[in-house]
Amino acid sequence: MSSAKSSRSRASAPSGVISAGSGPGGGGGALAQDGGGAVQLTDKLKIFKTDNFDPDAYVQSKCQTMNEKDIKHLCSYLHDLKKASAEEMRRSVYANYAAFIRTSKEISDLEGELLSIRNLLSTQAALIHNLAEGVHVDSLSAKSEGSMADDISNVEDREPSDTEKWLVEFPDTLDVLLAERRVDEALDALDEAERIAADAKENKKLRPADIMSLQTAITDHRQKLADQLAEAACQSSTRGVELRAAASALKRLGDGHRAHTLLLNAHNQRLQYNMQTIHPTSTSYGGAYTAALSQQVFSAIAQAVNDSLEVFGNESAYLSELVTWSTKQTEAFAQLVLRHALASSAAAGGLRAAAECVQIAIGHCSLLENRGLALSSVLMNLFKPSVELALAANLKRIEESTAALAAADDWVLVYPPSAPRTSSRGASATSNVHPKLSSSAHRFNSMVQDFFEDVGPLLSMQLGGSTLNGLLKVFNSYVNLLINALPGSMEDEQILEGSGNKLVRMADTEMQQLALLANASLLAEDLLPRAAVKLSPLYQGSGIDEPRKKTSDRQNRMPEQREWKRKLQRTVDRLRDSFCRQHALDLIFAEDGGTYLSAEMYINMDNVDDPEWSPSPIFQELFAKLNRMSIIVADMFVGRERFATLLLMRLIETVILWLSEDQTFWEEIEQGPRPLGPKGLVQFYLDMQFVIVFGQGRYLSRHVHQVIIDIIDKAMNAFSAAGQNPDEVLPADDWFIGIAEETISKISGKYAMANGEREAHSPTASVSALSMSSVRSHGSS
Repeated sequence: MSSAKSSRSRASAPSGVISAGSGPGGGGGALAQDGGGAVQLTDKLKIFKTDNFDPDAYVQSKCQTMNEKDIKHLCSYLHDLKKASAEEMRRSVYANYAAFIRTSKEISDLEGELLSIRNLLSTQAALIHNLAEGVHVDSLSAKSEGSMADDISNVEDREPSDTEKWLVEFPDTLDVLLAERRVDEALDALDEAERIAADAKENKKLRPADIMSLQTAITDHRQKLADQLAEAACQSSTRGVELRAAASALKRLGDGHRAHTLLLNAHNQRLQYNMQTIHPTSTSYGGAYTAALSQQVFSAIAQAVNDSLEVFGNESAYLSELVTWSTKQTEAFAQLVLRHALASSAAAGGLRAAAECVQIAIGHCSLLENRGLALSSVLMNLFKPSVELALAANLKRIEESTAALAAADDWVLVYPPSAPRTSSRGASATSNVHPKLSSSAHRFNSMVQDFFEDVGPLLSMQLGGSTLNGLLKVFNSYVNLLINALPGSMEDEQILEGSGNKLVRMADTEMQQLALLANASLLAEDLLPRAAVKLSPLYQGSGIDEPRKKTSDRQNRMPEQREWKRKLQRTVDRLRDSFCRQHALDLIFAEDGGTYLSAEMYINMDNVDDPEWSPSPIFQELFAKLNRMSIIVADMFVGRERFATLLLMRLIETVILWLSEDQTFWEEIEQGPRPLGPKGLVQFYLDMQFVIVFGQGRYLSRHVHQVIIDIIDKAMNAFSAAGQNPDEVLPADDWFIGIAEETISKISGKYAMANGEREAHSPTASVSALSMSSVRSHGSS
């Protein structure tokens, strides 16, 4: 019992319980003794059970060795623990309300039965006493007639006492008080009668028959007064002061449970009468109906709370019954709103209308928290399924509308129709506010922005996570459409999740294909995260000023939103990988099934007497493609140059990794029927050097640079295995670099960068060019 008492004293008041008093719940549980860990925990907790436990000294002893970061972490942990404890207490209280009230009613009924038994025993005792006196009177019959006559004359001559006179007048006095509805005077008279009966019984001032008669009169008039008060409380005209007075009088009569029930029934009856004037129609506005209904219901609950607290105070039994009654009224209200306003809006996808209904209801309900009654969670649990249905319908509409536009999208990036026209000097600023997207992406963005405007007010329903996940699925579906728009993707054996059989217009040109990536990257990196910030509690505050709105994403975005943005970026990576894979396949394979990159093209080089040295056509085409795309992305990805650079780096990486992992290629180089000859090694070396020269500082990552070194080493080892020395057949370093730079100049039409030069802002600026001597020494070692 001490453990339970201490748990109740330390627990915070749960949601849904009157804050002015303790709830019906409470009680601590014993620690489970399953294993040595639990026993050790019990031993550790013994210090808290001692009478001389000093919390301040204990905290100071523990915090002396902790730094500021540890203390903040501990405070955060304790705060979360407090919230979890309060939530668990609230659930426990709600779970035991019905049992508590049922037990209270049984106790009240038992008290009534005990009172009846007491009255019956008193009646029987008085009857037995009268019988005994009757027998005593009969035993006196042997006395002389003279003495009996003397006793009778003495009784007749004696004046009745004040108590006996009051006893004769008491029933009539009570009848008058009840008839005139003078309740307070009747209660005082009954209390006085109880006092006189107890005193007379103790001091034997009245005969047992008179005492029994008095007690019978008290019981009968108590019942009459209780019935009269109950009848008055049930009248629709009884309100305010009269209702509270009737309940208070019933409580004074000892029937508090009945008084409280009648008080709540009276408020319920008045509420049902007032609600008869609210009739929803097919043309009525859901928000207006919800507002009118909320006003009536929560005003009635508020008045019932005030009356209950004024008459019955903070007694837990009455508080529990009040909370249960209020919860039932809230649930009935929620069912009406669902049936006549919210369900139809949710089914039609009217998220804005559904959100407004929920806001109105929660707004009225939250006013009860000032009176210590929290019922918002009841409404949220009942409204949540309908709101989720509206969310799903809106997301489905975004997906279907975007898919319909994607079928006719020409994949040309334009400013939105509402964007203001600006000069070239202000184009960069305009692109940040009004970005260039294709028509389907513009539609997707506008619908998402409107969607978050509607869903923002529903943050209190803890729908932020499901909202972000739902939008992520819709974005995945749109990216699948973009992947399907790539030429050749429809023949891909991999079935894209959620893509179905949706048709899209093909992006035939490189500019159109890059527009697909521009759509996805701009949505994932900027537009969608900017819209999702509206789900942040900081954004929902009413006092946010403009400077606060412009704080960084790191400050405004919640952790789950940061993780959500990473998922968006991974979805864009799927599109980027599909783009690079498709272009790599176009470079490597011919339409007739042949290949432009095979071991034979190097092995057959030794059959040519006097070859004209230049990089292989596939690598020249790779550079030409990168050169063309770099010009396009420079204009298309303004402000997002890093994404454009990573895209081109990924393209060259795809080609090089395919060459590195092609088992057939390397089996023919290393084990083929014909070995790699000197001219083949020179050509392979020239191709790899060409890739390094045009890729260094722009398109070549450290990883790809190392892969190229490894495959050159692999080729040289294969050449050495045939009994030849690579250093004897490979020309000097300048020869390879000169041919590579000359080819770069011919394709790009401008002077190529000298070996070792690179762009200062390139993400691979630290990658150095591959020197011939280093590779040769590595290959011969």
